[in-house]
Amino acid sequence: MDLNDGRMPSAHLPGTPPVPAGSAGSAGEAAARAARDGYGRLLALLAAGSGDIPAAEDALGDAFERALTTWVRDGIPDSPEGWLLAVARNRLKDHWKSAATRTGVPLDPARHDALHLDDVDPDAVGDRRLELMLVCAHPAIDPDIRTPLMLNTVLGFTSAQIAGALAVTPTALAARLVRAKRRIKEARIPFVIPDRTVLPVRLAHVLEAVYGAYAIDWPIGGTQQRPAMAGEALHLAETLAGLLPRDSEVHGLAALICLSAARAPARVHGDGELVPLGEQDPALWDTSLIARGHEHLRVVHATRSLGRFGLEAAIQAVHCARRDTGTTDWRVLLDLHRSLHALAPSLGSSTALAVVTAEAEGPESGLALLDELGERGVRFQPVWATRAHLLERLDHTAGAVAAYDKAVSLTTDPLERRHLERRRASLSGRTAGRASGPASGGCYAGPVAE
Repeated sequence: MDLNDGRMPSAHLPGTPPVPAGSAGSAGEAAARAARDGYGRLLALLAAGSGDIPAAEDALGDAFERALTTWVRDGIPDSPEGWLLAVARNRLKDHWKSAATRTGVPLDPARHDALHLDDVDPDAVGDRRLELMLVCAHPAIDPDIRTPLMLNTVLGFTSAQIAGALAVTPTALAARLVRAKRRIKEARIPFVIPDRTVLPVRLAHVLEAVYGAYAIDWPIGGTQQRPAMAGEALHLAETLAGLLPRDSEVHGLAALICLSAARAPARVHGDGELVPLGEQDPALWDTSLIARGHEHLRVVHATRSLGRFGLEAAIQAVHCARRDTGTTDWRVLLDLHRSLHALAPSLGSSTALAVVTAEAEGPESGLALLDELGERGVRFQPVWATRAHLLERLDHTAGAVAAYDKAVSLTTDPLERRHLERRRASLSGRTAGRASGPASGGCYAGPVAE
């Protein structure tokens, strides 16, 4: 089971009861859950001693391969992650003792002894993932690859998933990831949390990776957001908040994830259809997560410093305010999006600004902003989904159909693809006069539009 070949399981099924031996499907599902819920935690534990991430990945991959056969024969263990850690640890011991390793690399007992893992409980260790993220943000690592490296090694995203989110080719990204992992080993970068004079320098890339863990995997293409990764992202953000309790951006990120995740229960109908933000029922939103988000925002406001994540959290708070007011203040959102785009311009911020501008000033204004992107937006799916929706509002049916076709071709998520296809199919029956009023909801339901 190659965890980097694009076939990483996407299901998370909490509370699954023990399964008897002899069920290949059940063993595979259990391995899938362990991969998605604990891959980063296990990899961090295995790599911390030596800094050899590729060797740890190979050992963990071998453990998953063995699980698919052993668990069918003997049954799923009480602690799947503990079993995987033990098998992977023994695989690493064999690797370090092998003739090839001994002749090719000087044996360093401090780095190449896995005995320190013997008594480790994987369910009781969380901070090693944070240490691995900080390793990935070390000055010796190319700044452009730090965030993808963290998403891949610590949080388990495949090269294809990351490449799609960053609009780069999977092959080129995979090659860069291999080089970065080799660099960590060769530079002997220690797996430690640096002191607070160094930590802020690496923090921006860590925050990007934590947010990426939430955003790239949303939605998953099923009937629910994957709860494990959303929980991991929030856990890592709040762990950082504990390390830097007065840092505005750390609390901004925690607020952003809380407020975004709060709307997850309303994003999908019971029949499995995607629900755009403007059409969601606010009564379904999670009030406890909204309250947690507001707590983090209060810390942000107290610092009198508003950065990118603080601005994004403020945007989410305005959307969530619809639960109390029944309306969305598009003018406030437009001001916030303009500030965000001026501070941290990107394809995502440009597209989101076009969405909000269309709501506040009309679809023509939103389309004008999309046109300014030129070639930069050709492969960015949200640009085409947004363009299709705005052209539909303007009764430009032929252009809308063509834009929907392009958006569908760039969409990897089945749930969103089905939503876009349904919107495209509905064009033949749409009524005239739509251009004069605001849309009932955006057709891109992910973080960019919200």
